[in-house]
Amino acid sequence: MRQPTLGILTLYLNESKSLEERPVYEKMIAAGKRVGLDVFVFTPQDVDDGKELIRAQLYNPETKKWSRRWVRFPNVIYDRCRIQKSHRFEQLLAFRKRYSYLHFLNRPLRNKWTIYRALSKVPAFRVHLPATRLYQSAEDVSLMLKKYPTVYLKPINGTGGRGILRIERGREGGLLLQGRNHSRSIVQPKHISRGRLASALDSWDKKGNRYIVQQGLNIKLPSGRVHDYRMLVQKNGLGIWEVTGCAGRVGPLRSITSNLHGGGEAAPMNDLLRQWIGNESDIRQIRQTAEAFGIDVARYLETTYGALCELALDLAIDRSGKIWLIEVNPKPAREVFHQAGERDVYRKAIVRPIEYALWAYRERRGLRTQKTGSGVAVDTEHRSSSEASDQDVS
Repeated sequence: MRQPTLGILTLYLNESKSLEERPVYEKMIAAGKRVGLDVFVFTPQDVDDGKELIRAQLYNPETKKWSRRWVRFPNVIYDRCRIQKSHRFEQLLAFRKRYSYLHFLNRPLRNKWTIYRALSKVPAFRVHLPATRLYQSAEDVSLMLKKYPTVYLKPINGTGGRGILRIERGREGGLLLQGRNHSRSIVQPKHISRGRLASALDSWDKKGNRYIVQQGLNIKLPSGRVHDYRMLVQKNGLGIWEVTGCAGRVGPLRSITSNLHGGGEAAPMNDLLRQWIGNESDIRQIRQTAEAFGIDVARYLETTYGALCELALDLAIDRSGKIWLIEVNPKPAREVFHQAGERDVYRKAIVRPIEYALWAYRERRGLRTQKTGSGVAVDTEHRSSSEASDQDVS
Protein backbone atom coordinates (compact mmCIF):
# COMPACT_ATOMS: atom_id res chain seq x y z
CA MET A 1 0.00 0.00 0.00
CA ARG A 2 1.36 3.39 -0.94
CA GLN A 3 1.90 6.08 1.67
CA PRO A 4 -1.00 8.43 2.48
CA THR A 5 -0.88 11.77 0.71
CA LEU A 6 -1.47 15.35 1.82
CA GLY A 7 -2.15 18.05 -0.71
CA ILE A 8 -1.38 21.62 0.34
CA LEU A 9 -3.94 23.74 -1.50
CA THR A 10 -2.79 27.27 -2.24
CA LEU A 11 -3.16 30.03 -4.83
CA TYR A 12 -0.65 31.52 -7.22
CA LEU A 13 0.08 35.14 -6.42
CA ASN A 14 0.19 36.23 -10.05
CA GLU A 15 0.21 35.05 -13.65
CA SER A 16 3.86 34.00 -13.27
CA LYS A 17 2.64 31.29 -10.88
CA SER A 18 4.77 32.36 -7.92
CA LEU A 19 3.96 30.99 -4.47
CA GLU A 20 4.10 33.04 -1.29
CA GLU A 21 5.14 30.36 1.21
CA ARG A 22 7.39 28.07 -0.81
CA PRO A 23 10.14 27.88 1.91
CA VAL A 24 7.51 26.83 4.47
CA TYR A 25 6.13 24.20 2.10
CA GLU A 26 9.63 22.81 1.65
CA LYS A 27 9.91 22.28 5.39
CA MET A 28 6.44 20.71 5.55
CA ILE A 29 7.24 18.31 2.74
CA ALA A 30 10.47 17.30 4.50
CA ALA A 31 8.53 16.80 7.76
CA GLY A 32 6.00 14.63 5.93
CA LYS A 33 8.76 12.47 4.52
CA ARG A 34 10.08 11.82 8.03
CA VAL A 35 6.71 10.57 9.33
CA GLY A 36 5.56 8.62 6.27
CA LEU A 37 3.27 11.18 4.61
CA ASP A 38 3.73 12.19 0.97
CA VAL A 39 3.11 15.94 0.71
CA PHE A 40 2.69 17.99 -2.46
CA VAL A 41 1.51 21.49 -3.34
CA PHE A 42 -1.20 22.37 -5.82
CA THR A 43 -3.63 25.11 -6.82
CA PRO A 44 -7.06 24.90 -8.48
CA GLN A 45 -5.36 25.84 -11.75
CA ASP A 46 -3.38 22.58 -11.59
CA VAL A 47 -6.49 20.34 -11.49
CA ASP A 48 -7.72 18.42 -14.53
CA ASP A 49 -11.37 17.87 -13.64
CA GLY A 50 -12.01 15.53 -16.56
CA LYS A 51 -9.17 13.14 -15.73
CA GLU A 52 -9.41 13.79 -11.99
CA LEU A 53 -5.69 14.35 -11.79
CA ILE A 54 -3.51 17.12 -10.39
CA ARG A 55 -0.32 18.47 -11.93
CA ALA A 56 1.26 18.81 -8.52
CA GLN A 57 4.40 20.58 -7.42
CA LEU A 58 6.75 18.23 -5.55
CA TYR A 59 9.89 19.03 -3.60
CA ASN A 60 12.84 16.71 -3.03
CA PRO A 61 14.50 17.53 0.31
CA GLU A 62 17.65 15.66 -0.74
CA THR A 63 18.26 17.48 -4.03
CA LYS A 64 16.48 20.64 -2.84
CA LYS A 65 14.72 20.85 -6.20
CA TRP A 66 11.09 21.28 -7.22
CA SER A 67 9.42 19.31 -9.99
CA ARG A 68 5.94 18.67 -11.38
CA ARG A 69 4.11 15.40 -11.83
CA TRP A 70 0.57 14.26 -12.50
CA VAL A 71 -0.83 12.67 -9.35
CA ARG A 72 -4.15 11.41 -8.04
CA PHE A 73 -6.19 13.41 -5.58
CA PRO A 74 -4.70 13.42 -2.07
CA ASN A 75 -6.18 11.61 0.91
CA VAL A 76 -6.21 14.84 2.89
CA ILE A 77 -6.24 18.52 1.83
CA TYR A 78 -4.69 21.33 3.86
CA ASP A 79 -6.20 24.59 2.59
CA ARG A 80 -3.76 27.53 2.78
CA CYS A 81 -5.66 29.81 0.37
CA ARG A 82 -6.06 33.43 1.38
CA ILE A 83 -8.56 35.83 -0.14
CA GLN A 84 -7.57 37.43 -3.44
CA LYS A 85 -9.43 39.74 -5.76
CA SER A 86 -8.65 37.70 -8.85
CA HIS A 87 -9.98 35.03 -11.17
CA ARG A 88 -7.76 32.60 -9.25
CA PHE A 89 -9.93 33.03 -6.16
CA GLU A 90 -13.05 32.35 -8.23
CA GLN A 91 -11.41 29.10 -9.35
CA LEU A 92 -10.79 28.24 -5.70
CA LEU A 93 -14.45 28.73 -4.81
CA ALA A 94 -15.43 26.43 -7.68
CA PHE A 95 -12.90 23.81 -6.56
CA ARG A 96 -14.14 23.84 -2.97
CA LYS A 97 -17.72 23.40 -4.16
CA ARG A 98 -17.00 20.68 -6.71
CA TYR A 99 -14.81 18.63 -4.36
CA SER A 100 -16.51 19.36 -1.05
CA TYR A 101 -16.72 15.62 -0.33
CA LEU A 102 -12.93 15.34 -0.05
CA HIS A 103 -11.22 15.28 3.34
CA PHE A 104 -10.27 18.88 4.19
CA LEU A 105 -8.35 19.51 7.40
CA ASN A 106 -9.74 23.02 7.53
CA ARG A 107 -12.83 24.64 6.09
CA PRO A 108 -13.12 28.35 5.23
CA LEU A 109 -13.74 30.69 8.12
CA ARG A 110 -15.95 33.75 7.75
CA ASN A 111 -15.10 37.45 7.68
CA LYS A 112 -14.25 39.65 10.66
CA TRP A 113 -17.83 40.83 11.16
CA THR A 114 -19.37 37.37 11.07
CA ILE A 115 -16.74 35.98 13.44
CA TYR A 116 -17.30 38.88 15.82
CA ARG A 117 -21.04 38.23 15.88
CA ALA A 118 -20.51 34.51 16.48
CA LEU A 119 -18.09 35.06 19.36
CA SER A 120 -20.16 37.85 20.90
CA LYS A 121 -22.97 35.38 21.53
CA VAL A 122 -20.83 33.72 24.21
CA PRO A 123 -20.58 35.79 27.43
CA ALA A 124 -17.14 34.39 28.28
CA PHE A 125 -15.85 35.63 24.90
CA ARG A 126 -17.84 38.86 24.73
CA VAL A 127 -15.90 40.48 27.59
CA HIS A 128 -12.69 40.09 25.54
CA LEU A 129 -14.06 41.69 22.35
CA PRO A 130 -13.58 45.38 21.52
CA ALA A 131 -16.88 47.05 20.68
CA THR A 132 -17.49 46.54 16.96
CA ARG A 133 -20.17 47.47 14.45
CA LEU A 134 -20.63 47.03 10.72
CA TYR A 135 -19.76 50.20 8.82
CA GLN A 136 -22.58 51.52 6.68
CA SER A 137 -22.00 55.27 6.82
CA ALA A 138 -19.88 57.92 8.54
CA GLU A 139 -22.56 58.04 11.22
CA ASP A 140 -21.34 54.66 12.51
CA VAL A 141 -17.89 56.15 13.09
CA SER A 142 -19.34 59.28 14.72
CA LEU A 143 -21.41 57.22 17.13
CA MET A 144 -18.39 55.11 18.13
CA LEU A 145 -16.28 58.24 18.64
CA LYS A 146 -18.80 59.49 21.19
CA LYS A 147 -17.97 56.44 23.33
CA TYR A 148 -14.27 55.90 22.57
CA PRO A 149 -11.43 58.37 21.95
CA THR A 150 -10.07 56.21 19.13
CA VAL A 151 -11.74 53.87 16.64
CA TYR A 152 -10.46 51.78 13.75
CA LEU A 153 -12.02 51.28 10.34
CA LYS A 154 -11.05 47.82 9.02
CA PRO A 155 -11.91 45.88 5.83
CA ILE A 156 -13.92 42.84 6.88
CA ASN A 157 -11.74 40.62 4.68
CA GLY A 158 -8.46 42.50 4.99
CA THR A 159 -5.14 40.91 5.98
CA GLY A 160 -1.68 42.17 6.79
CA GLY A 161 -2.84 45.58 7.99
CA ARG A 162 -4.07 46.64 4.55
CA GLY A 163 -6.70 49.35 4.36
CA ILE A 164 -6.91 50.07 8.09
CA LEU A 165 -7.69 53.63 9.17
CA ARG A 166 -7.46 54.99 12.71
CA ILE A 167 -9.69 57.92 13.65
CA GLU A 168 -8.77 59.70 16.86
CA ARG A 169 -10.55 62.51 18.66
CA GLY A 170 -8.26 65.52 18.55
CA ARG A 171 -8.14 68.82 20.32
CA GLU A 172 -10.81 71.48 19.80
CA GLY A 173 -13.25 69.00 18.32
CA GLY A 174 -11.12 67.95 15.35
CA LEU A 175 -10.11 64.45 14.24
CA LEU A 176 -6.74 62.87 13.50
CA LEU A 177 -6.66 60.25 10.72
CA GLN A 178 -3.80 57.79 10.29
CA GLY A 179 -3.62 54.51 8.45
CA ARG A 180 -2.23 52.09 5.93
CA ASN A 181 -3.54 51.99 2.38
CA HIS A 182 -4.35 48.79 0.53
CA SER A 183 -0.70 48.39 -0.46
CA ARG A 184 0.26 48.51 3.26
CA SER A 185 2.01 51.88 2.84
CA ILE A 186 1.78 54.21 5.83
CA VAL A 187 -0.50 57.17 5.16
CA GLN A 188 0.70 60.40 6.70
CA PRO A 189 -1.36 61.71 9.65
CA LYS A 190 -4.05 64.15 8.66
CA HIS A 191 -6.09 66.57 10.79
CA ILE A 192 -9.65 67.21 9.68
CA SER A 193 -12.77 68.79 11.11
CA ARG A 194 -15.67 66.59 12.12
CA GLY A 195 -17.66 68.02 9.27
CA ARG A 196 -15.22 66.54 6.76
CA LEU A 197 -15.34 63.02 8.19
CA ALA A 198 -17.88 61.67 5.69
CA SER A 199 -15.94 62.88 2.64
CA ALA A 200 -12.66 61.58 4.11
CA LEU A 201 -14.17 58.12 4.63
CA ASP A 202 -15.72 58.09 1.17
CA SER A 203 -12.33 58.78 -0.38
CA TRP A 204 -10.54 56.14 1.72
CA ASP A 205 -11.60 53.24 -0.46
CA LYS A 206 -12.67 53.34 -4.09
CA LYS A 207 -12.85 49.54 -4.50
CA GLY A 208 -16.12 48.89 -2.70
CA ASN A 209 -14.73 46.95 0.27
CA ARG A 210 -16.93 46.41 3.29
CA TYR A 211 -15.69 47.57 6.68
CA ILE A 212 -16.19 47.27 10.40
CA VAL A 213 -15.70 50.01 12.99
CA GLN A 214 -13.86 48.84 16.09
CA GLN A 215 -13.05 50.34 19.46
CA GLY A 216 -9.43 51.47 19.72
CA LEU A 217 -7.25 50.16 22.54
CA ASN A 218 -4.30 51.68 24.35
CA ILE A 219 -1.44 49.49 23.12
CA LYS A 220 1.33 52.05 22.66
CA LEU A 221 4.61 51.22 24.33
CA PRO A 222 6.60 53.99 26.07
CA SER A 223 8.47 54.34 22.75
CA GLY A 224 5.21 55.36 21.08
CA ARG A 225 5.12 52.22 18.93
CA VAL A 226 2.00 50.04 18.97
CA HIS A 227 2.29 46.40 19.93
CA ASP A 228 0.18 43.26 20.13
CA TYR A 229 0.56 39.49 20.33
CA ARG A 230 0.15 36.71 17.78
CA MET A 231 -1.00 33.43 19.35
CA LEU A 232 -0.92 30.28 17.24
CA VAL A 233 -3.37 27.53 18.24
CA GLN A 234 -3.04 24.21 16.39
CA LYS A 235 -4.19 20.62 16.60
CA ASN A 236 -1.38 18.27 17.55
CA GLY A 237 -0.60 14.73 16.40
CA LEU A 238 -3.43 13.38 18.57
CA GLY A 239 -6.08 15.74 17.19
CA ILE A 240 -6.08 17.91 20.34
CA TRP A 241 -6.02 21.72 20.30
CA GLU A 242 -2.87 23.21 21.85
CA VAL A 243 -1.23 26.62 21.97
CA THR A 244 1.93 26.24 19.91
CA GLY A 245 3.27 29.64 20.89
CA CYS A 246 2.62 33.34 21.34
CA ALA A 247 4.99 36.10 20.24
CA GLY A 248 4.87 39.87 20.39
CA ARG A 249 4.82 42.26 17.44
CA VAL A 250 5.93 45.88 17.57
CA GLY A 251 4.97 48.25 14.77
CA PRO A 252 7.35 50.75 13.20
CA LEU A 253 7.24 54.40 14.24
CA ARG A 254 4.11 56.27 13.09
CA SER A 255 2.41 52.98 12.16
CA ILE A 256 -1.04 52.15 13.51
CA THR A 257 -0.47 48.41 13.05
CA SER A 258 2.20 45.93 14.13
CA ASN A 259 2.08 43.52 11.17
CA LEU A 260 5.48 42.15 10.16
CA HIS A 261 4.71 42.63 6.46
CA GLY A 262 4.15 46.29 7.24
CA GLY A 263 7.56 46.75 8.81
CA GLY A 264 6.82 45.44 12.30
CA GLU A 265 9.32 43.57 14.46
CA ALA A 266 8.86 40.37 16.44
CA ALA A 267 9.78 39.91 20.09
CA PRO A 268 9.29 37.21 22.73
CA MET A 269 5.97 37.66 24.50
CA ASN A 270 7.51 37.77 27.99
CA ASP A 271 9.99 40.48 26.96
CA LEU A 272 7.18 42.76 25.84
CA LEU A 273 5.03 41.97 28.86
CA ARG A 274 7.90 42.90 31.16
CA GLN A 275 7.98 46.32 29.51
CA TRP A 276 4.21 46.62 29.58
CA ILE A 277 3.12 44.89 32.81
CA GLY A 278 6.32 44.33 34.77
CA ASN A 279 5.15 41.97 37.51
CA GLU A 280 6.26 38.39 36.83
CA SER A 281 3.34 36.74 38.64
CA ASP A 282 0.90 38.91 36.68
CA ILE A 283 2.65 37.92 33.46
CA ARG A 284 2.28 34.20 34.27
CA GLN A 285 -1.42 34.68 34.98
CA ILE A 286 -1.95 36.67 31.77
CA ARG A 287 -0.30 33.93 29.72
CA GLN A 288 -2.34 31.18 31.35
CA THR A 289 -5.57 33.11 30.79
CA ALA A 290 -4.66 33.92 27.19
CA GLU A 291 -3.81 30.30 26.34
CA ALA A 292 -7.02 28.93 27.85
CA PHE A 293 -8.97 31.62 25.98
CA GLY A 294 -7.25 30.78 22.68
CA ILE A 295 -8.09 27.09 22.93
CA ASP A 296 -11.70 27.84 23.87
CA VAL A 297 -12.07 30.16 20.86
CA ALA A 298 -10.62 27.54 18.49
CA ARG A 299 -12.96 24.83 19.77
CA TYR A 300 -15.99 27.09 19.51
CA LEU A 301 -15.22 28.30 15.98
CA GLU A 302 -14.68 24.73 14.80
CA THR A 303 -18.02 23.72 16.27
CA THR A 304 -19.64 26.71 14.56
CA TYR A 305 -18.00 26.67 11.13
CA GLY A 306 -16.65 23.17 10.55
CA ALA A 307 -13.26 21.48 10.48
CA LEU A 308 -10.24 23.55 11.48
CA CYS A 309 -6.64 22.60 12.20
CA GLU A 310 -5.10 25.92 13.24
CA LEU A 311 -5.93 29.54 14.02
CA ALA A 312 -3.94 32.64 14.84
CA LEU A 313 -5.42 35.01 17.39
CA ASP A 314 -4.24 38.60 17.37
CA LEU A 315 -4.42 39.71 20.98
CA ALA A 316 -4.02 43.06 22.73
CA ILE A 317 -3.30 43.35 26.44
CA ASP A 318 -4.15 46.62 28.14
CA ARG A 319 -2.36 48.21 31.08
CA SER A 320 -4.56 46.40 33.57
CA GLY A 321 -3.64 43.04 32.05
CA LYS A 322 -7.00 42.46 30.38
CA ILE A 323 -6.86 40.37 27.22
CA TRP A 324 -8.61 41.61 24.06
CA LEU A 325 -9.19 39.65 20.88
CA ILE A 326 -8.48 41.93 17.94
CA GLU A 327 -9.10 39.40 15.18
CA VAL A 328 -8.82 35.75 14.14
CA ASN A 329 -6.74 34.52 11.20
CA PRO A 330 -7.48 31.01 9.86
CA LYS A 331 -4.45 30.92 7.49
CA PRO A 332 -1.65 32.07 9.78
CA ALA A 333 1.98 32.67 8.86
CA ARG A 334 4.67 31.37 11.20
CA GLU A 335 7.52 33.80 10.64
CA VAL A 336 6.78 35.81 13.79
CA PHE A 337 8.26 32.98 15.88
CA HIS A 338 11.37 32.69 13.73
CA GLN A 339 11.94 36.43 13.92
CA ALA A 340 11.36 36.42 17.68
CA GLY A 341 14.14 33.85 18.04
CA GLU A 342 11.78 31.09 19.15
CA ARG A 343 13.15 28.38 16.89
CA ASP A 344 11.50 25.45 18.68
CA VAL A 345 8.08 27.09 18.44
CA TYR A 346 8.69 27.84 14.76
CA ARG A 347 9.57 24.19 14.12
CA LYS A 348 6.44 22.99 15.93
CA ALA A 349 4.31 25.47 13.98
CA ILE A 350 5.46 23.87 10.73
CA VAL A 351 5.39 20.23 11.84
CA ARG A 352 2.07 20.13 13.71
CA PRO A 353 -0.21 20.36 10.63
CA ILE A 354 1.72 17.44 9.15
CA GLU A 355 1.41 15.35 12.31
CA TYR A 356 -2.28 16.22 12.59
CA ALA A 357 -2.90 15.36 8.93
CA LEU A 358 -1.42 11.89 9.44
CA TRP A 359 -3.50 11.39 12.60
CA ALA A 360 -6.67 12.59 10.83
CA TYR A 361 -6.02 10.22 7.92
CA ARG A 362 -5.53 7.24 10.23
CA GLU A 363 -8.50 8.19 12.39
CA ARG A 364 -10.72 8.41 9.34
CA ARG A 365 -9.55 5.02 8.10
CA GLY A 366 -10.16 3.49 11.53
CA LEU A 367 -13.69 4.87 11.68
CA ARG A 368 -14.50 3.58 8.21
CA THR A 369 -13.06 0.12 9.01
CA GLN A 370 -15.14 -0.03 12.17
CA LYS A 371 -18.31 0.87 10.25
CA THR A 372 -17.88 -2.06 7.86
CA GLY A 373 -17.91 -4.53 10.75
CA SER A 374 -15.72 -6.80 8.64
CA GLY A 375 -12.23 -6.32 10.00
CA VAL A 376 -11.09 -5.58 6.43
CA ALA A 377 -9.33 -2.21 6.08
CA VAL A 378 -11.22 0.10 3.74
CA ASP A 379 -8.97 1.90 1.24
CA THR A 380 -9.81 5.61 1.52
CA GLU A 381 -7.58 6.72 -1.34
CA HIS A 382 -9.40 8.79 -3.97
CA ARG A 383 -9.74 6.86 -7.21
CA SER A 384 -12.70 8.32 -9.06
CA SER A 385 -15.75 10.40 -8.30
CA SER A 386 -18.02 7.36 -8.30
CA GLU A 387 -15.80 5.44 -5.87
CA ALA A 388 -15.26 8.43 -3.60
CA SER A 389 -18.84 9.67 -3.52
CA ASP A 390 -19.60 7.83 -0.29
CA GLN A 391 -16.81 9.55 1.66
CA ASP A 392 -17.89 11.50 4.71
CA VAL A 393 -17.53 15.26 4.59
CA SER A 394 -15.33 16.79 7.31
